[in-house]
Amino acid sequence: MDIKETVSSLVSKLTGDGDLLAKFKSNPLETVKGLVGDKLSGDQLSSIVEAVKAKLNLDSAGDLLGKVGGLFGKK
Repeated sequence: MDIKETVSSLVSKLTGDGDLLAKFKSNPLETVKGLVGDKLSGDQLSSIVEAVKAKLNLDSAGDLLGKVGGLFGKK
C-alpha cells in the first residue's frame, strides 16, 4: 500500500464529506482505521493520521492565505 496515495485519497474523502470530516476531527485514528481497514499496523495508522492532519492544515492555511491575498487585491 502506497502511503502517499492513501493520504491523498483520505484527504479527498474527508474534504468532500463534512460529516466524515467532523468524525475525523473528533476521532481521527478510528476514522482512518474505518476507511482503510485493519490491514495496517498501529504505527502505520498513526503515521497516516498525522500526515492527513498536516495535509488538511496546509490546505486550510492555503485557503486562508488566498483569502488574505484577496484583501490586498491579489487573486
